[in-house]
Amino acid sequence: MLRNPTFGVVSLGCPKNQTDTEVMLGLLKEAGFTLTFDNDDADICLINTCSFIEDARRESVRQIVELAEDGKELIIAGCMAQHFKDQLLEELPEARALVGTGDIHKIVEVAKAIVADSSLRIVQVSAVPDDHIDEVQPRLATGVGVSAYLKIAEGCDHACTFCIIPMLRGKFRSRSIDSIVKEARMLVASGTRELILISQDTTYYGLDNYGHMALPELLEALHEIEDLEWIRIMYFYPTETNRKLLETIARLPKIVKYIDIPLQHSHPEILKSMARPLSPEKSVALIREILPEAAVRSTFIVGFPGETEEHFEHLLAFIQEQKFDRLGVFAYSKEKEVPSGSMPDQVPQKVKKARRNKIMEAQQSISLARNERLVGQRIKVMIESFDEQKGWYYGRSQWDAPQIDNTVYIEAEGLDYNCLGEFVEVEITSCKPYDLYGKAVLSSVAGVTAEANLAPVR
Repeated sequence: MLRNPTFGVVSLGCPKNQTDTEVMLGLLKEAGFTLTFDNDDADICLINTCSFIEDARRESVRQIVELAEDGKELIIAGCMAQHFKDQLLEELPEARALVGTGDIHKIVEVAKAIVADSSLRIVQVSAVPDDHIDEVQPRLATGVGVSAYLKIAEGCDHACTFCIIPMLRGKFRSRSIDSIVKEARMLVASGTRELILISQDTTYYGLDNYGHMALPELLEALHEIEDLEWIRIMYFYPTETNRKLLETIARLPKIVKYIDIPLQHSHPEILKSMARPLSPEKSVALIREILPEAAVRSTFIVGFPGETEEHFEHLLAFIQEQKFDRLGVFAYSKEKEVPSGSMPDQVPQKVKKARRNKIMEAQQSISLARNERLVGQRIKVMIESFDEQKGWYYGRSQWDAPQIDNTVYIEAEGLDYNCLGEFVEVEITSCKPYDLYGKAVLSSVAGVTAEANLAPVR
């Protein structure tokens, strides 16, 4: 029996995993457990894993093995626990417990049980993740800065042939508007200035419990929160990105003009094979009609089974024509549990890599041209960090999601550490394909410089 063990943490994968990790840590802290962010000091490590694609599983396994070799006992949570519960306990004697994606709210009872009995090994993994917990759970922040992810739903009802998420996360289930707004107010009261709304399919929000897609109503409610500066929406689904939603975003100033809409491909034959919506150009056209100032980000998959050179050239031409402000390209990852894993005409890895590189090369010139339009302009930037060696402050514009998109580098002259987490006006002086450089307009900075003492930008 371990007396008052210290719990460490490793969180891997997507922002949804990060919020799950923060909830588990919040519950453990509320229950009186000792926590540390230095795993050298930990007796038991909670590792929240990702199992979306093979590369993510390798990273999860690497972290698990490293912690085990360091002598840590483990609670393995998240997607790998959901995916491989039988193999993990059998192959890892250090694994004291497994906690599935639909069972994170049971972390305290799991922790108490393994602390009380050193011989106990627990599998707390529901065969089908179907938790419908709507009350606000405690959270212990693991990130830095004044941005926070806010998960508004769990699971997915779509059946994309390349995606394992419905198996790992279950059917789509929305939280209530009341519970989301309550959590949002708590986050803002603790210093959050940007809320980033996430789920597997954010635009689907509310269809299960309100009978219609209720994201516009949720945005209206969140927009009323004082001291909240930005609301960012991640993961639009093409057929759900409708006029009502886009007009709501256009009308509400706190909703950043940033549309992250994974289209996955352009050719109708590949889209049909993926079980994805057809005519992606119509979605992009509607966005640009209603939100001409918005940055449009998309992601695509190259090397999907059956993708010919003709299909690929169609995709490349589509990207060059649409000129996306932000772009991610992924080489298809074969997963045996999903339909695409057994499809014929699998594309060789070498071909997939070459196709990805060709698109990213084309996008680099598109991104540079988009950034060059901002040189000489003043834009609002959230300052997030400072690099003492290089002498730059780092920040983001409304058109950039954290750890995904462009970084704005700001000259340090006239600024001090009090500006971290603040919004300032920055004049852009130069750019690269994925970076902007500029200097703060000191008249926009309040209480963060010796030279200026004006009201903060709101």
